[in-house]
Amino acid sequence: MKAILVTQPGGPEALTLHDVDVPTPADHEVLVEVMVAGVNYIDTYFREGIYHAAPPFTPGLEGVGRIAHDPQGILAEGTKVAWNNAFGSYAEYVCVDRERLVAVPQDIDDTVAASMLLQGMTAHMLVHDVYDLSEGRSCLITAGAGGVGLLLTQLAAARGATVFSVVSSDEKEQLAYAAGATEVFRYSDNLAEIVRRRNGGHGVDVVYDGVGKATFHESLEAVRPRGLVCLFGAASGPVEPIDPQRLNTHGSIYLTRPSLAAYTQDIEEFTARAQGVVQAIVDGTLSIRISGEYALADAVQAHRDLQARHTTGSIVLRVRD
Repeated sequence: MKAILVTQPGGPEALTLHDVDVPTPADHEVLVEVMVAGVNYIDTYFREGIYHAAPPFTPGLEGVGRIAHDPQGILAEGTKVAWNNAFGSYAEYVCVDRERLVAVPQDIDDTVAASMLLQGMTAHMLVHDVYDLSEGRSCLITAGAGGVGLLLTQLAAARGATVFSVVSSDEKEQLAYAAGATEVFRYSDNLAEIVRRRNGGHGVDVVYDGVGKATFHESLEAVRPRGLVCLFGAASGPVEPIDPQRLNTHGSIYLTRPSLAAYTQDIEEFTARAQGVVQAIVDGTLSIRISGEYALADAVQAHRDLQARHTTGSIVLRVRD
């Protein structure tokens, strides 16, 4: 089968197409024929060596496809399923934990299904559990036109929260407003001051920072006393270590660095969160924008475009029709 391999951590050029053996599923796994693989920022962290994976490895965590073989004979071959935690999804076949497969409704497009779980459940986790947004609350979202950013904006707006979004272009500003943002700003050295001024003179209840290094200082400034700064990504690079005393000087604020894995540890929570995302897509509460579709062999360009912020919403790799 064809698969993308990383033989040594590095830039996008570290992604190379190879012929490899079809993997053999363990008893708790199912072999899935991949149709479309989702592309996420976490994939770049593994590729660069920020997150460890022993080379050679195939990156990619999520996608949509059809069951090719279930060793236990429980799931029927040909059933269309989606997943978000099967390492090695940039390939024609991947092994997925049977309990972590999600059935795909007929009216959800394959490209949407390939990118709905990882980003969708992350947004769901941030709005419902990391901080329980509700009517009258306020939030600031960096990378507001990114994959998670647009979903997060929609879910926050649906819960009645005031949503301040930060983007880098006019096109992305229009997308953020269309997703439900209350106001949209550009990145600047006085971002926190602008946000406070537009929020009645005080900080927001929660900052969702997916950019990291370039925006973290402004995130600390933009939150209210005893508010929460949620660092959920590092698009601009990892945040440097900080003295905990800074949380005191900013008003006894809270800081968290959540991971989806920690919020889907048990199968009941995973199932409930996945079902919440799928239902939100079906009923129209959540719309996933696919801004780029690349061939599997073009994974290098997909990563380049993602990291250069040339994309909005989600991007995917088309593995097979």
